[in-house]
Amino acid sequence: MRQIAIYGKGGIGKSTTTQNLVAALAEEGKKVMLVGCDPKADSTRLILHGMSKTTVLDTMRRVEEEDLVLSDLMFTGYRGIRTVESGGPEPGVGCAGRGIVTAINQLERLGAYGQDLDYVFYDVLGDVVCGGFAMPIREGKAREIYIVCSGEMMSLYAANNICKGISRYAASGKTSLGGLICNSRLVDNERQLVEEFASMLNTRLIYFLPRDNMVQRAECNRQTVIEFAPEASQAEEYRKLAREIDGNRQFTVPTPISAENLESLLMRHMTVPQDPCQAGN
Repeated sequence: MRQIAIYGKGGIGKSTTTQNLVAALAEEGKKVMLVGCDPKADSTRLILHGMSKTTVLDTMRRVEEEDLVLSDLMFTGYRGIRTVESGGPEPGVGCAGRGIVTAINQLERLGAYGQDLDYVFYDVLGDVVCGGFAMPIREGKAREIYIVCSGEMMSLYAANNICKGISRYAASGKTSLGGLICNSRLVDNERQLVEEFASMLNTRLIYFLPRDNMVQRAECNRQTVIEFAPEASQAEEYRKLAREIDGNRQFTVPTPISAENLESLLMRHMTVPQDPCQAGN
């Protein structure tokens, strides 16, 4: 069983990418569990065709721990994908990372990590790699890490910060970086930029996902592209990503770069519009 955590800047399309990736693996017959590690509890929405019925923390507020059974926490969605949402406290109250710690501990106690599973994916909130949000990598629950990014400055800044956390925990040999997944935002020289950034981090761009409005259409219908439009070109892109992840055996300890080097990298790849007044000179 391979346990994989997907990190990335908030709003980069991490949860959408993860759910389409998981759906593509399930389409190939893989047995998969997806654990949502975001207090918003929307990491499994497309797999379940709507928001999860309840989260781990919600359930534990009304059910005594000794009375819990696995079906209280886990729900089955598209093609048999098993889903769990860790949940979180009310906004402004308590630590949101607590839900992740509690969820994983309860899943282990109740035997969720069965031998029939091929994959467990953790969809982890934004670029937070401290406290409970770091548990999948700190405790070695997830042996493989992938970072969803784009060519935008703040996305790369977040990816670099995530690599700082990974490099710290990877020193113990518990986890390592499998690569970057670029979810295109159509910025200047995006593929080349992210490829060079990955090389500087001692990893690689494992896949470049083109931008396609089919993703939003599927989301509005509460489905993955794999389910909503299986013949679409974007569905095939997600299938190719799934094959890359499934076949990947190249893992590294990342080498984060300085903010100055990141800014220099962005400047090298930025296309500066030519001044029309100087074009004829």
